[in-house]
Amino acid sequence: MKVVITDYQYENIDQEKKIIGDAGLKLAEYQIKDAKQLIGLIDDADAVITQYSDMNREVIEHLQHCKMIIKYGIGVNNIDVMAATEKGIYVCNVPDYGVEEVSDHAIAMIFALSKKLPIITKALRNGDWGYSSVVPLYRFSESVVGLVGLGRIPQLVAKKLKGFGVRILAYDPYVMPETAEESGVELVDFDTLCKESDYISIHCPQTGGTNHLFNKRVFQMMKKTAFIINTARGPVVCEEDLVEALESGEIAGAALDVFENEPVCADHKLLSMDQVIATPHCAWYSIEAITSLQRKTAEEVVNVLAGNAPFNCVNRMELQNKHTS
Repeated sequence: MKVVITDYQYENIDQEKKIIGDAGLKLAEYQIKDAKQLIGLIDDADAVITQYSDMNREVIEHLQHCKMIIKYGIGVNNIDVMAATEKGIYVCNVPDYGVEEVSDHAIAMIFALSKKLPIITKALRNGDWGYSSVVPLYRFSESVVGLVGLGRIPQLVAKKLKGFGVRILAYDPYVMPETAEESGVELVDFDTLCKESDYISIHCPQTGGTNHLFNKRVFQMMKKTAFIINTARGPVVCEEDLVEALESGEIAGAALDVFENEPVCADHKLLSMDQVIATPHCAWYSIEAITSLQRKTAEEVVNVLAGNAPFNCVNRMELQNKHTS
């Protein structure tokens, strides 16, 4: 059986080579993201590992006997899941490799915003000794943190924030009340979360229903002293509306690790705003996270090609329905 890696950004793929090789599988590696270049190269793959390559319908339709496509990461936006499902191909991901890192990053952003650290640092460098540049600041322990989504990462955010005395709200139409109770958060509707939160941390996937979920209407609903944090997917926030909200004072600030178009342009308006903290989609990063991601990706490939059900499959239900219909 043949495994193909379309592209990767890591220093090496020694772990994958060993795990896949020890299982008696053949491995071919490329650094190709363009869909048209992939056609012909990966057609005979039994499993495809991808990071950023364009696994669109045309590429998938050329796959002759592929059993799985797995993403180095969580989001599968670069994979046409519907096309894969129609061909009976598992679409897999690795949802837990960087949950500690992303939850820490979101919390670090919340803390930095709560003390307006970038603003006061810039003021001090410009000779302003004092706190006038960050007036007003509010006591963090008396604030409300809203979590949009209550999966693995926001559950960890809630767990880590518990010791700070904040009230934590969550909006997730798919989560069970028991999960919210175990996480120590209050389940509320979306509008309530937006109106009552001092910090809104986004942790939902990008779907048709969440695209531009945060827009002009929502920013007008939020407190003028509120902040928004996004470590999920850029398109969940309408950046044009966010810029307008920040410029008009509708909200107090933002912290973004993800953007609508990546890599973000250096002259993007959001990058020049003092009340915005921005990082280059790196919330997931640590040495341990990369090691875990590469290992778990290879182990999942071996698992599925051995005839087992995948550990993590984003189209499992669709395939089950397809097979039973």
